[in-house]
Amino acid sequence: MSDKKAYDRVLAARSSDKISIQKLVAGITEDFVELHGDRAYGDDDAVYAGIGTLNGKPVTIVGIQKGNNNEENLARHFGSAEPDGYRKALRLMKQAEKFNRPIITLINTPGAYPGVDAEYHGQGYMIAQSIMQGLNLTVPYISVIVGEGGSGGAIALAVGDEVWAFEDSAYSVLSPEGFATILWKDSSRAKEAAEQMGLTAEELLANHIIDRVVPEVKTAADVAAFKTALDAKIKELEIKPIDQLLADRHARYRKFN
Repeated sequence: MSDKKAYDRVLAARSSDKISIQKLVAGITEDFVELHGDRAYGDDDAVYAGIGTLNGKPVTIVGIQKGNNNEENLARHFGSAEPDGYRKALRLMKQAEKFNRPIITLINTPGAYPGVDAEYHGQGYMIAQSIMQGLNLTVPYISVIVGEGGSGGAIALAVGDEVWAFEDSAYSVLSPEGFATILWKDSSRAKEAAEQMGLTAEELLANHIIDRVVPEVKTAADVAAFKTALDAKIKELEIKPIDQLLADRHARYRKFN
């Protein structure tokens, strides 16, 4: 682990140098096929989801992605999903359950899109449904914070059997700028806020909020190591009886009450 300050971690989590969700998916699967639509209202480019094989085993992957340029960022609300994105995610996760496919979620979002239309279309409801139904999925479910893990927009896809976080990531109820604005009415104190929020991967691991810190994925060797770790954990989870899988998952989240 490096000795970066908490706010440096936040900046690294937000950096455009962070591996994209699409590249990460391409690296850990052999033949990924993206699927579209929520079968109710529309599609959301911020949610990149579909089916692929990981070492020959079919898996469902749901990612929240930022753009690679300004145009993509605008289309994806800078990685902030809308209700149709969460509906799409939940549709594919329920499909995975039906066909007994493990689920991997890859998260890089500052939070769910806060627009008025998103609220009209059921943003809060879909986040709640993603959490509630996600907790009861009967297949192995691994959640990974790749960059930013912001608020309910991240938690909606972070109720897996295990939650991992990349070394340069941040996972918290709100941004340091938002924390500083609420607490001190001064967003310029974001660095100070970050030090108090416990949002770095190391702090999250120490507080048992996540289960593993993943070294940053930058090279082909890094991708291969991440793929191997996912494969090993999925195999470990697959041998659990469903009742035990659900009991362990419920116990993991019940301790935060």
